[in-house]
This record gives sequence, C-alpha cells and structure tokens, in this order.
Amino acid sequence: MRALYFAFLNSWRGLVFGARTERALRLELVLLVVGVPAALLLGGTLWIRVALLASLLLMLAAEFLNTAIEKLCDHLHPDHHVRIGVVKDLASAGAFMAQAVAALVWLAALVDRFF
Repeated sequence: MRALYFAFLNSWRGLVFGARTERALRLELVLLVVGVPAALLLGGTLWIRVALLASLLLMLAAEFLNTAIEKLCDHLHPDHHVRIGVVKDLASAGAFMAQAVAALVWLAALVDRFF
C-alpha cells in the first residue's frame, strides 16, 4: 500500500509540473475539465460516456509522454540537433494521433446524439 501511495505522489508531482510548465498540457487539462460534464450530458449510454472520457484521458496521457520525451531530449542535447528533432517530431505525431482519436470519438458521439 505504501508503494502505491508513493507512486501516486510521483504521478501527482508530474501532473502539477506539467500543468505549470506546459501550455499544451494546460489546454488539454481545460478540455478535460470541460469535457467531463459535457460527456455526462452528451453520452446517451454509460459506454458512450466512458468512451468520451477515455478519449480525453488518452489524449492527455499522450501529451504527457510527448512532454517527457521533449524534456529528456532537451536535457541530453540542449542544442539543436537534427536527430533529436526527429525524435521530438515523432513524439508530437503520437500526441496528434491521440488528439485525432479523441476528435473522432467526440464527433461520433455528437452524430449519434443529434442526427
């Protein structure tokens, strides 16, 4: 139980650090805050609500991983480097794909609800 508590504290510190230092993470956290009540109102069934919320959490998780990769790259090689740029671009593309999944899920829920 103690290990779980310390793991939670590590995660909490990462969440707070990311929210304080990264604009993209702050924007996606705002989307999550707005998305929770919107998902509860928009989702007609439990599984649609779960899909809406899970898509936002997936998007946020990908953005945190992208940020971690960028921070590590900057630490290892602070100057501009072509190969480091490729690594950062790949991480960014992964975050973008998670955003596309979230957009697709939300669009499908909107179509399902209103059309």
